[in-house]
Amino acid sequence: MSAIQTEKPKRRKFFRRVRRPQVRYITLLPSLITLLNGVFGFAALSFADRGSQDWNFHRFTISHYTIAAYLIFLGMIADMLDGRVARMSHTTSSFGGQLDSLCDVVSFGVAPAFLLLNFLQDKMLIRLDGMEAALTLATRWIWLAAGLFVSCAIVRLARFNVENEEDETSHLNFSGLPSPAAAGVIASMILFYEDMRVTLGSTSSVFWGIETMVIYALPILSILIALLMVSRIRYPHMVNQYFRRKKPVEHLLWVAAIFGLIWLCGLQSALALVFVGFALSGLVRWLMTRTKMPRVATAELPKPTEPNNGAPTV
Repeated sequence: MSAIQTEKPKRRKFFRRVRRPQVRYITLLPSLITLLNGVFGFAALSFADRGSQDWNFHRFTISHYTIAAYLIFLGMIADMLDGRVARMSHTTSSFGGQLDSLCDVVSFGVAPAFLLLNFLQDKMLIRLDGMEAALTLATRWIWLAAGLFVSCAIVRLARFNVENEEDETSHLNFSGLPSPAAAGVIASMILFYEDMRVTLGSTSSVFWGIETMVIYALPILSILIALLMVSRIRYPHMVNQYFRRKKPVEHLLWVAAIFGLIWLCGLQSALALVFVGFALSGLVRWLMTRTKMPRVATAELPKPTEPNNGAPTV
């Protein structure tokens, strides 16, 4: 009894120490390229915030919106290089994938949405000057488009992190529109507008029609590509599918056609056509397969036999 009485009751540990996984090492070069992607996105935010005024450097004049759009494209180049460098050096890691998605949120989610918001607000403020009700409605519509775009980009990248596999063969297709391609649609459309403004002149009647088309079509297009990002429509990985291994001659002709389009229409117009065409191609392909599915299903059904009233068939 004395031994039992002197024994102290054990205290319950309400807080248990949980051993958390630690990042012991990182691959330096791919991580630096990934961070460069995030820096480009941050710089695009800075230039998009400066409005529609031109930036003058000696005799060179360019608008802040153009610089912001080009910085988004530089972020795309860095985004392509970091994964390629990591796979070539066999240094892919979960840390690199998470870092890449965080930088992509800035460069291909927040930066294009903020650029879209400022660009359309500036143009609508000029167009609807003195029309307070229409300006309020247009502002809400623009905020809806930009907010939906950045929200869908975040959801798209979070889903990609969960479903991503490190196997190279699993990177031949994307489930949903990739966020760099969605950001390229907005950036290329703004580049196309700024190029037409410089080429045709802001007082031209042709430019007035192009400006009207871009201003009123861009919010609808941004909502559409935002929904395509979170969809399950398959999009090809252009680098892994068309620029690796041996390909038929038709692929070379397509590449030559793209370069010919750049030479004929200019870089800005060609970028707009390529990115908008790529974003809409998945939707068109999906609609075509949906319309063909019922026909195929009815064609495969066996034909019903006619009743012969119990007579033997010959």
